[in-house]
Amino acid sequence: MGKEDDLKLLVRSGTALIVIESHEENRVVDMFTRLLVPGPNESHLSGTLKPLYKWSATDGLVRLDLEVADFGAEHREPELVLDHIARNRDPSIYLLLDFHPYLSDPLNVRRIREIALEHHERPHTVAMISPALKLPPELLPHAARIELSMPSDDVLEKLVREEAFRWSRRHDGRRVKVNRKSLAMLVQNLKGLALEDARRLARNAIYNDGAITEVDLESVMVEKFKILNRGGILHYAYDLIEFDDIAGLGRLKRWLRERQQVFVDGAEEYGLDPPKGVLLLGVQGCGKSLAAKAVASGFGVPLLRLDFGNLYNKYHGETERNLRESLRSAEVMQPCVLWIDEIEKGLSTSDSDSGTSKRVLGTLLTWMAERKGRVFLVATANDIEALPPELVRKGRFDEIFFVDLPKPDVRERIFEIHLTKRKQDAERIDLTRLAELSEGFSGAEIEQSVVSALYSAMADATELSTERIAEAISATRPLSVVMAERIAHLRRWASERCVPADD
Repeated sequence: MGKEDDLKLLVRSGTALIVIESHEENRVVDMFTRLLVPGPNESHLSGTLKPLYKWSATDGLVRLDLEVADFGAEHREPELVLDHIARNRDPSIYLLLDFHPYLSDPLNVRRIREIALEHHERPHTVAMISPALKLPPELLPHAARIELSMPSDDVLEKLVREEAFRWSRRHDGRRVKVNRKSLAMLVQNLKGLALEDARRLARNAIYNDGAITEVDLESVMVEKFKILNRGGILHYAYDLIEFDDIAGLGRLKRWLRERQQVFVDGAEEYGLDPPKGVLLLGVQGCGKSLAAKAVASGFGVPLLRLDFGNLYNKYHGETERNLRESLRSAEVMQPCVLWIDEIEKGLSTSDSDSGTSKRVLGTLLTWMAERKGRVFLVATANDIEALPPELVRKGRFDEIFFVDLPKPDVRERIFEIHLTKRKQDAERIDLTRLAELSEGFSGAEIEQSVVSALYSAMADATELSTERIAEAISATRPLSVVMAERIAHLRRWASERCVPADD
């Protein structure tokens, strides 16, 4: 059953109050207007057809199904239009546009409740249409919510062809350069967007150069993310890296590569459940964040980072709402990788925040258990003591990997990577000696020793040498020394509960 059928059923069944949260106001008004057109087996006495009114704070009350004189300023004030609805004895449909600011007035809430309670005498349907609308508790028992469905693949393909035809007419009949694969990928990238947003992005892709190319598809995904992330809690990560640019983590890399094809193609084709995600636990600075970026690059999908710092809101219920909307946006962007960095910092289960973090944890766990789409979750954590037991129990993630301090051969590779990255000749440097000297160093600490040595060499106007880097290493107190007890405890805990990320 489509959304228009759902809406018609709500109107016919005598629902007093309908709530529709949507930015597509015109589309919703059109849906109600089409209710006035009888179906093939319906008549004007079917009970669906009622006078249709639209109200806004700027235009006041306007009748849509007949060309009659507007009510004008007489019913522009919210309390006046509610009084009109309460007095009108002819069953009617009223569309109240952006009425949510006026629900802070207890008198307006009471008027609407009385309209709903007297529905048996005056069977009106009052529909509130706003981008965001939270009903007061007094109105919840009388209301039904309906969510607009997103445009189907067929509708999106038709939309793209319409825009291509318009471009062709403007350019002397030239055809838009596109093949079947590019068209299918563009339609896929437009999925989850409102119709007008999808049309705008399709138009931008075509009008750029009269063709649909891979560059256009990437631009569409970036713009789509901006539309979905109006709250600014998700971040689109651009600086992805390849697996080969990360030293070590051999077991994690193999595990991910084994699941890459299933994730990209869709698990249904292989009769498998889609890969859900991994938790990367380990010592700070050992490559957990780099691994998250490499997962998205290896899968060939966008990487979205969830910022717990922006998630929290002082108003009751808003934090959980922010999380739900962010997770919904990630699902619309699928296939994608969702990265939650230092997840333990946002999921403390103490009572110091009036239970907000507990509700956030519950919202996240429910989504992890119920999601069906291709959103691969990569969570990183440094502090095992702060991780809620509910999060690390078996089945939440496909696997929990422990990222330990790098071994000697991995440290050599890390030195080589950072020297090459800074345009230094790694062959002139004794990497084996540096790997021995940097026992207990994390990857981040090795990188800083290279950076420090480079600054020192530049100050002396000399070339970078093994000795210069060795001096930087000897001047560094690594985390494994400064926090030896905590790291030893972390290793003991992980040895029995996690899979080593490296071989």
